[in-house]
Amino acid sequence: MTLNLYHQTSFSLSPDYIADEAQQLRQQSPELARWAMGGGVIVHQPATQIQAHLMAESLLQKGLIPDTRYFFQRLQDLDCLTQQAMWLVVHMTYANRVYLDGRDLPPDAFKSQPRGHTGGALNMVPAYAGLLALNHFTRTSRDWIMGQGHCVAAIDALQLLTGTASPERRQQYPLTEDGISRFVAAAGNHRIDVGGVRAGTLSAHVNVHTAGARLEGGYLGFAGMQYAHMPLPGERLVAFLSDGAFEEQRGTDWAARWWRGEDTGLVSPVMIANGRRIDQRTTIAQQGGCSWFVSHLRNQGFAPFVIDGRDPAAFLCALYYMEIQLQQAYDRIRAGDARYPVALPYCIAETVKGFGFPGAGTDASYSLPLGAQPQRNPEALAFFHQGARALFHPQPQWQQAAERLQQPKRKLTPLLAVNCPEPDWTDRRESPMTALDRYFIELTEVNPRLRVRIGNPDELRSNGMSQTLDQFRHRVTSPEISAAEAVDGCVITALNEEAVISACLANQAGINLVVAYEAFSIKMLCALRQTIIFSRQQKETGDTAGWLGFPVITTSLIWENGNNDQSHQDSSLSESLMIKMADMARVVFPADANSAMACLRACYGDLGVVWNPVVPRSVLPAVFTGQQATQLVQDGAICVRGHCGAEIQLVACGAVQLQQVLKASDRLKQQRVAHSVVYLLEPARFRQPRDRWEAAVMADESVIQALFPQRVQYRVILAHCRAELLLATCRRLDKGPEHCRALGYINRGGSLGPEELLFVNRSTWAHVLAELAQLCGQQPTLWLTAEEWAAVDGRGDPYHVIRALD
Repeated sequence: MTLNLYHQTSFSLSPDYIADEAQQLRQQSPELARWAMGGGVIVHQPATQIQAHLMAESLLQKGLIPDTRYFFQRLQDLDCLTQQAMWLVVHMTYANRVYLDGRDLPPDAFKSQPRGHTGGALNMVPAYAGLLALNHFTRTSRDWIMGQGHCVAAIDALQLLTGTASPERRQQYPLTEDGISRFVAAAGNHRIDVGGVRAGTLSAHVNVHTAGARLEGGYLGFAGMQYAHMPLPGERLVAFLSDGAFEEQRGTDWAARWWRGEDTGLVSPVMIANGRRIDQRTTIAQQGGCSWFVSHLRNQGFAPFVIDGRDPAAFLCALYYMEIQLQQAYDRIRAGDARYPVALPYCIAETVKGFGFPGAGTDASYSLPLGAQPQRNPEALAFFHQGARALFHPQPQWQQAAERLQQPKRKLTPLLAVNCPEPDWTDRRESPMTALDRYFIELTEVNPRLRVRIGNPDELRSNGMSQTLDQFRHRVTSPEISAAEAVDGCVITALNEEAVISACLANQAGINLVVAYEAFSIKMLCALRQTIIFSRQQKETGDTAGWLGFPVITTSLIWENGNNDQSHQDSSLSESLMIKMADMARVVFPADANSAMACLRACYGDLGVVWNPVVPRSVLPAVFTGQQATQLVQDGAICVRGHCGAEIQLVACGAVQLQQVLKASDRLKQQRVAHSVVYLLEPARFRQPRDRWEAAVMADESVIQALFPQRVQYRVILAHCRAELLLATCRRLDKGPEHCRALGYINRGGSLGPEELLFVNRSTWAHVLAELAQLCGQQPTLWLTAEEWAAVDGRGDPYHVIRALD
């Protein structure tokens, strides 16, 4: 059977013809006929009956089932388990307890404040149940992601009933009336424990306690951009997607453009098309429904087909044949009979929001389909009991169904190990980006087994990454001979920051590099934030994420992007990441080539942490030796000049800023003023830690006392980013406004040169000295000429400052 049958049963074949074919199959197979009768809320459409028959024949031919009778008996078990999980989902929303004999609950057994994304969760139950059934029949475990993470109740319910939940959860909620009652009571519980953390493991979204979870799914659309890059060869992944997410995030249509069988496992995207997003119809529904979406997907290189999204067997068959079709497509390419891109199979599961329970299809079905609280409203109570009775199955029946659909054991994924060679340190003037380019090539050469993904929303070559681009090349379907392009290229290029960051975030079993213009990198924040949150939760549960440190290199910085207007000048990403937990998001400001390479080396030696090196592309002098650069990364700061016991201290954070501070230092040296110059690489390590995990990565107390001793009376900090944010971050360095000042980006810019940008943001060497003079109670002209001071004070020619020390 091919996907053509799905197209025919969905569109071209007449309903009467399909019905006749299904009737003949029922007459030939009593087992199929018994299953086809359905039961409860599940109805098996004729098209699904045909698809199930063909799947049974295929499994039998492969020796995966003893006979077709076994297959259809298990499908009856699947119906039972699906409906019981839906029964459990509605109790998770509304009830504080369950009766496993199915009797009605009294009003006081309901929650006073029901919570849950019930409609979407009900729609997800048949989908995930179909995946579990496929695992059973093929004796192969599959990974999964769910873009609509708020539908987690479906996953939690099925995992509990099938015994595939995490060991802790199975122990906490045994399959007894009391255990399941505690389970439903815990759903939507917002209480915290005596330690000030959330009391339970059940959450409103997919979390680290959900077995097999890889993505929270809190940001709609990112699953659709990641799934085509996720599995390694030999692995299988099912991506449950949302029609609401389709309009939320552009770039999800490119999956067929990126997938390559040589470096990626089988992927099966499944769109749950329930037609509503919160209180409005989705774009798909407004444009004409599934037929419009099919046409759209075909134009994007997919092979879409529509199934009955209310039937778990329809999901089972669809997933089975999607894998077959994708494998066959890859085999044809490998044999030279076809070429990329493949027509990627894409399942559209048509259903109604909240199917199987009263209120389905209404606006209320998104969260609380009854529209009122059963605890207080007799009509809502009656509707709840009516809906629950239609879904209920006796405990022996669903437990036996779960046992019969036994799941294969999942393979444990080993932690990644990477060889981080010592960089080829330099003592010459060089662009730090060029040094990173050289080091990344060396690092990938000594780690050939790690899959490489490079995210490029801008221009790698203009940002100093020419060797990397020539080595790994843009991934395209029709390469140009004269360009750095290849069908199997590792560089994912699109003018969509969310798409390229997702391609790399999906590569959790490999080595990644993202390079972006600083001003536009802020568009990556939501995707990064979702990953950071999930990884932190893993750490807090004692299960550290196993992916290698993830570098997001921002370059073409504020101070070197003057050829463009102010839209190209912003430091928001580094600032946003700097206020995240310092153990999970490490923002570093390398000052030269050696410190840049030292940062990248440390990043790849990390696990489950996002790094944001803010790296100039301009050619800069070598400031640090290899040993000093390594020490700088270890300590977070380093003394560049002078003795830190001096009363005056100048602190630079940022490569361009260090050059300005050194100019200010030169003027103080000329005046024989004792002072020190300290370079601050990683500001967040000098904050007041907010919990024990953050405290573990703070700078050592001995480093703080040595570099920033209390005897310093006057401190001026010159920052790459907005000064007030940096000062708030490194709170321990702030001596108060009478003893400490900070300068940095003040949101001024335009088509200006680097020196002009520094001046309009009051961030030149002369502004540093003027602030220092004010702190010390001295006249600025003590260290500045009259012309320089007039320029700083807004009364003179700025070029007296800009050109003064050239």
